[in-house]
Amino acid sequence: MNIFKRAYRRYILHRHAIPHDLWLQATEQQTLFQGLTAVEKAHLRELSTFFLHQKMFTGVNTDISAVMRIRVAAQACLPILALGISLFAGWSTIIIYPEAFYVDRDETDEFGFVHHNQKILSGEAWLRGPVILSWSDIEQDLQHARQGHNVVIHEIAHKLDMLNGCTNGMPPLHPGMIIEDWTAAFTHAFAFLQENIEHHHPIWIDPYAATNPAECFAVFSEYFFCAPKLLKSHFPDVYRQLRLYYRQDPLLRLPAA
Repeated sequence: MNIFKRAYRRYILHRHAIPHDLWLQATEQQTLFQGLTAVEKAHLRELSTFFLHQKMFTGVNTDISAVMRIRVAAQACLPILALGISLFAGWSTIIIYPEAFYVDRDETDEFGFVHHNQKILSGEAWLRGPVILSWSDIEQDLQHARQGHNVVIHEIAHKLDMLNGCTNGMPPLHPGMIIEDWTAAFTHAFAFLQENIEHHHPIWIDPYAATNPAECFAVFSEYFFCAPKLLKSHFPDVYRQLRLYYRQDPLLRLPAA
């Protein structure tokens, strides 16, 4: 990082610092952040400061408070804690709905026929576009963090996946990571999910992961941060690949049994 960029970042941290009382109000009682070290919490606060400076929040029939913005920022920045805010370049808007929202779109099936579908979603991420979130789902996820669901992390995983220009379940991997190992881990997990769902067997995680490879990566990313013990016990190879990619090990943050 050159001297001008460092000076600019220091200016942002000084000029737009998140007030200490608001940061504590937004994060202190949240299970998702409690296992972080003091250094990690300080770095997360810095990343959240940059995030809030760079992103515009828009509420749809929703008044967005400062604490709401900080909670979204902190969750969004947790996956990039060891990766850097530069991965969030190229998009600028967070749209918040009060509840899950309906979307209407035309989809083409494998035979080329176009079908009009209406879906209800708790979140959505657009390529080079906004991240759209349901606030009621965000609150529910924070209250039940150990259950493995987190809509903010899910949509941020999609944004990271999109850095290679599409959503295919493989974000740009770091030097030293082996593409074949990533592909083998996720292909095996995806096939396992689909087969067990087809035969009505329990799969222990959200079946939405079996929708397609992109959703598989996003759902597993949720469990990696929110229910790491469950993920590692059932999909250890996937856990290892996510640990290498995110350069974090959330299992180390769990309280001793």
